[in-house]
Amino acid sequence: QVQLVESGGGSVQPGGSLRLSCTASGYTFNGKCVGWFRQAPGKEREGVAAIVVLHGFTYLGDSVKGRFTMSRDNTKNMVYLQMNNLKPEDTATYFCATGPLICGPAWSTATRYGYWGQGTQVTVSS
Repeated sequence: QVQLVESGGGSVQPGGSLRLSCTASGYTFNGKCVGWFRQAPGKEREGVAAIVVLHGFTYLGDSVKGRFTMSRDNTKNMVYLQMNNLKPEDTATYFCATGPLICGPAWSTATRYGYWGQGTQVTVSS
């Protein structure tokens, strides 16, 4: 059974930083595409970032470019989302997702991902 678990969420003031982690059990990220998505109340799920785990190439959503970075540790079967200069509009539940897909230009299409974590809450507020 595939299980993804996110961690690292919390509350932070604007301009602050958080690092989210995602680990998988029953599944290896190596060779896969892993994405981070977020969803705020009343809004659609939005692709934040994705990584081609094999070689580390990353994709970033326009709203987070220059502030967020995604990385992976193949030895630990984990991926990370480093979030800097956080803004109130970054407040959302953040989800890790993966599946037998190629990242590519459609990396931010949520329906392409077959496995999802339960999410971790990020709140940015003063």
